[in-house]
Formats: sequence, C-alpha cells, structure tokens
Amino acid sequence: MKSTNNSQESFGFKDVPKAKKAGMVRDVFDRVADNYDLMNDFMSFGVHRLWKDMVIARANPQPGQLLIDVAGGTGDLSRRYIAAANKVRKRRGGEPASAIVTDINAEMLLAGRKDDDPQTLSWACGNAEKLPFADNIADNLTISFGIRNVTDKPKALRDILRVLKPGGQFLCLEFSKPTSRAIELPYDLWSFNAIPAIGEMISNDRDSYQYLVESIRKFPDQETFAGMMREAGFVSVSFTNFTGGVAALHCGWKV
Repeated sequence: MKSTNNSQESFGFKDVPKAKKAGMVRDVFDRVADNYDLMNDFMSFGVHRLWKDMVIARANPQPGQLLIDVAGGTGDLSRRYIAAANKVRKRRGGEPASAIVTDINAEMLLAGRKDDDPQTLSWACGNAEKLPFADNIADNLTISFGIRNVTDKPKALRDILRVLKPGGQFLCLEFSKPTSRAIELPYDLWSFNAIPAIGEMISNDRDSYQYLVESIRKFPDQETFAGMMREAGFVSVSFTNFTGGVAALHCGWKV
C-alpha cells in the first residue's frame, strides 16, 4: 500500500519516487520475462494453472466475445479464453471469440508471442492506468498477477471500467492474504527463502524475485481491494479465495 508521502510509492518493501515506479517494475519484468511462467509455477507450486482455469470458468466465454487481458504478459490466460469459447462455438455456432493481450512490458509480450491466429489473438503494449482502447468495447477484462505492480491502482480500476461494455465483467486474479496462520507461516518461509534463491539459480537474478515476493505482501487484503473496486464504480463485487487465500479472484460488473 502507499506511503504516507504522496510523492512516494511502495516498490516491494522500499518506498521510491512515484514517478519512477513504473520504470522500475518494467526493468524487473524485462529481466524475468523469459522465465516468468516457470517462476509462477515455483511461486504457486504449479497451482496458478488451476486458478487461471477457474478464472476462465467464471468468465464463461461465448462465441464472438472480446477479452482484453491487462498485464497479460505471455498470453496464457487469453489462449484459455479463446479455447473455452471455441468449445461453445462447436456446439452452437457463432463468430470466434477474440482476445487482446496488453502489457506495459514489451519483453513480456515478445516472450509470449507464438504462431497464434492474428484474427483471434492480438497484442498491444500499454499501461493499465491509461489503456490504449476505446470506451465500452470489452465483454470481459482480466488481469492476473499484475494489479499489484500498478502504480496508481484506483486510476487503473477506473480505466478498466471505462473499457468494459455495460454488462461486462472484470476478473482480477492476484496473490493475496492467507486466511489462517497455518497457511501463512509455511507460505512465508517458502516465499522469502526459496523463491529468491530459485530466481538466482534460474535467472541469476535474486533481486527481481525478492521484489515479486515483497510486492505480494504489500498488496491490499481481499476486503480492502474489493472496496477499491466498489469505489471505482464496479457493482456486485465479490471475491473467492483460492488455496486458503494464497490467491483470490475478485469479480465485478459494469452497469
């Protein structure tokens, strides 16, 4: 959460000038882009893949719908969305669903690009606080493990609301606060001791993974973030804890 000094913003456990945070976060993800999906496996014991499947189940993609995946990195969530919509399309027809992966970090986008159909999956470099899209265009908008790295979260939430169609759903998957000490204690031991060491072993970059662990701890708890979504204008806001609160899926709608 923010420092009491309005010109400062948390960068992990440090406070840095607010104007510099986005660049510092970009540098982190420049360094970890090639191994990001692998490190998500380590940070979540591979369970992040199941969590993302549950995001797609909640989104309930339909033929012809558009997903915008903010901080979408390597595009794994967008590919799940298109595949789920195609299963529905095989049963009852309709136009293919499509997705746009947007991320402030070009290296992350480059790491994710494959031989995808450009008619259904496209890529855009953009900041979550000022998305490069028109108003009222997305049926669903997702952000997974990215909102905690955004400098001005309320501003980003307002812009996400702008881009959603009326009746559109926002789904935010993020590491969160464990609901019991029985989960929190071993989780902290693993996070602060193992993850930076693994990052150093895989990428020769302990500092980036130390930041990722610290940024999780600085993110607002479930109730606080739900309140931020309501303040931004979302309705029917709810959250579902995954794995005892290690992660949470926050959902909200635009009217």
